[in-house]
Amino acid sequence: MSAKYPILSPKKVIKAMNRLGFHKISQKSSHIKYMNNNTGKIFIIPKHYEIARGTLRSILEQANIELDEFLKNL
Repeated sequence: MSAKYPILSPKKVIKAMNRLGFHKISQKSSHIKYMNNNTGKIFIIPKHYEIARGTLRSILEQANIELDEFLKNL
């Protein structure tokens, strides 16, 4: 059984994604674009108070990262 998607701050999501090889490539207002040079995967993180479960699920799908792998890197 897979773990439930947590509600997290953008700061925590960004730290975990940095550990997974992603880095910031641009920012437009409150939305930050991240990319992984090895895979070419790109996603956008909204820099709001918190990242909703559905938004986190979408980010991980775009980055091609399993929830369990993401949670290990928190």
